[in-house]
Amino acid sequence: MALEITDASFEDVLKSDKPVVIDFWAEWCGPCRMVGPIVEELAGEYAGKVTIGKVDVDNNDEITSKYGIRNIPTILFIKNGEVVDKQVGAAQKSVLVDKIENLLK
Repeated sequence: MALEITDASFEDVLKSDKPVVIDFWAEWCGPCRMVGPIVEELAGEYAGKVTIGKVDVDNNDEITSKYGIRNIPTILFIKNGEVVDKQVGAAQKSVLVDKIENLLK
């Protein structure tokens, strides 16, 4: 299951020794509801290899502004604390798998 990330827990998540994938979403966002189940599947499939979490943009202004998130869903791919890739808008699972695999290289 994807980790729920908040403004308060965000710094701890970034300190992970694993790559981090963060899905920025909102309850009212239709495309987010399409991507959500894929993110949950990936969280299970990559458990132990990648930290995968979700940020509700309506409740976490600090992180949302820090990364300049203007459109959702936006998925950030972070390695060693730096954003190395991102996906804006809904995407197929295969696209996200490719980006995660690149993180693991």
